[in-house]
Parts: sequence; structure tokens; C-alpha cells
Amino acid sequence: MKKFLIALSVLAMGITSAQAQIAYEKAKPFDNVYLGIEGGVMGPMNFKHFTPLNAAAGLKLGKNFSPVWGANLEGLAFFGDNRWQTGSLGFSNSHTVVRAINLGLNGTLNFTNLFCEYNPDRRFEVGAEAGIGYWITYGDKHIIQTSNTGDDTELTAKTGLTFAYNLGEKRAWQLYVEPAVLWNLTHGPGDAIQFGKQAAQLGLFVGLNYKFKTSNGTHNFKVWNVGELNDEINSLRDQLNAKPKEVVKEVVKEVVKEVPAQQTLCIDNLVFVTFAQGKYNLTNEAKKALDDVKEGRHVQIVGTASPEGPKDLNQRLSQNRADVVAKYLQSRGVIVDEAKGAGVQGVTSNRLAVVYVK
Repeated sequence: MKKFLIALSVLAMGITSAQAQIAYEKAKPFDNVYLGIEGGVMGPMNFKHFTPLNAAAGLKLGKNFSPVWGANLEGLAFFGDNRWQTGSLGFSNSHTVVRAINLGLNGTLNFTNLFCEYNPDRRFEVGAEAGIGYWITYGDKHIIQTSNTGDDTELTAKTGLTFAYNLGEKRAWQLYVEPAVLWNLTHGPGDAIQFGKQAAQLGLFVGLNYKFKTSNGTHNFKVWNVGELNDEINSLRDQLNAKPKEVVKEVVKEVVKEVPAQQTLCIDNLVFVTFAQGKYNLTNEAKKALDDVKEGRHVQIVGTASPEGPKDLNQRLSQNRADVVAKYLQSRGVIVDEAKGAGVQGVTSNRLAVVYVK
């Protein structure tokens, strides 16, 4: 057992180190939520026969807390004359369309993202689902045990594997096949908790999930490559160290077009305000940088956007970034001569508002 635990620890460290350079954009409470429908059949797991079959259909509401872990609420309705075990609890002749329902809370695990680097454009994924549930039977009182007149309830557990295929250009839809086992945990005397194949249902489900759009503008987690970002930052540092008073960033050359001949464009004349992808709100760090611009100074502001997204959207976004900076500076008595959006400048991610202090 000790060797097994050590092996698991080594495996976990290997997975962690493999994904150490990857970070995910912070998600809001209602990000990465999905809604799905499903249908399938179940039958007794006695390995002798799989009849009578019990048709089922249901809904699933879930949330992925990370590319690996998640949870969902699942409601299944059963329509057939199946029983948990021959001669015991069943729901034949219930005289209702829905013979039983099972309400479950399940945890999910994505094996593909656990053992491979997460890729939001990935098509095929393999995962697992397991959880606890509450079963309500609408049964014939002559078939249900005498201590339960007309219906019965059970504590259940679900275990299953999911084979999913992500559809659409933005991977918003997910079609999956799930072989699963539904266990009746309280089929024994006095509703004692016990596992047993004699009171288990083996089933196969097919479902379709829709992943709602998140606050980052996609239907999945936003990935940042920390290694690439660090490389870019270090490159900029090297350039500034080589020419400490000159701005060599390409975006600055392109967005600040008119500089008086008698004034040199240098780092002391500029304030850089950065924004998250698709956003134009000022952070506390941005406000602190803008507070260094003295009251009464004249400024020129240019907003930019990164290459992602449609041209019209990027133009509006860059103008909104320039406007929000201008509004904040004007509230502090700074004179804004111009605030314009320049759209996408260059080929790098430049989600900026550049403030030129005259």
C-alpha cells in the first residue's frame, strides 16, 4: 500500500510539473456552466440477462471548476417495468407514465485534461462521473413491500465513464456516450447501506450538453502560457536596459504619431495602462499609474486592442479603453487633448491605452 501511495505521489508531481507553465484566467461564479439533455436504457446487472429494459430520459445542469474537475445535478425519469431485483422492489403496473425518478449529485473528472495538456480546441475527451442520488419509485402497492404503501424511496450511487466529442467552431456543444451503473444502496433489510450487483442497474446513455459563454468571451477556459509571457516580459526588460530612456516597443511607435520636434519620446513621457482581454475597466494598478499625471497637464491618449476578434469590435474596444482613461484623468483635472481608439496595432497582443504626457 505504501508503494502504491508513493507511485500516486510521483504521478501527481509529474502531472503538476508538466502543466506548471500553464495558467487559466480567473473564472466568475457562473462561468463554465453547461446544460444538457440525455436518454438511454438500463437493465439488471446480473450478467445473465439484460431484460426487461427500462427506458430513461433526463436533464443535467453542471459546472466545470477547472479543466479537470467539475460537478453536476442530474434528474432521470424511468418509463419501463424494470425492477431492482427479481421478486423484490420494483415498479410494474404503477399506472403512471413515469415509473420512477432518480435525483443525483455527481462529481466529474476529465482524464484527457488530467494526463494531457489542456487544449480548448480539443475534439475528443474521456472522463468519469460518480455521485450519490435519491430514488423515488411510483409502484403498485401490491408489488411494493408491505411496509411501503404505494411508493418507495432508495439511496443510490452512480458510477460511469464519459466519451465526449466537442462540436462547433467554438466547441460550445458536447455530444457524449456514457456507460454507467446505478447502484441501489438501501435494498437490504432495514435499508442498510450495501453494494451488490443483484440490486444494480447497468445502462447506456447518450447526451448533448451546451456550454454557456463565459465572461472571457469563449465557451471554455482561457489559457495563458506563463512561459511565453515571461519570455516577452524579459525581452522588453532587455530592450529597456539597453536603451533606458527610449521606448522600443513596436506598438508605441505606431500609436503615437505626432510628437513635437523639440521633445523626445521617452519613457518619462508615457503612461501605459493594460487591460484584460475584451475588457475596458480600470484596475487599481492602472489608476495608481494614472495618478502620477499632474493636474493641469495636457495629454494625448490612444487605445489599442489585440488581434483576436472582428475588426469592428476591436475598434470599439480600443475607443472604450481610451475613453475610460480620459474620463478618469479629467476627473483629476488633467486636460485631455485627444482620446482615440486605434484598433489593432502591430501583430502582438497590445491591450493598452498609451497616455502621452505633453
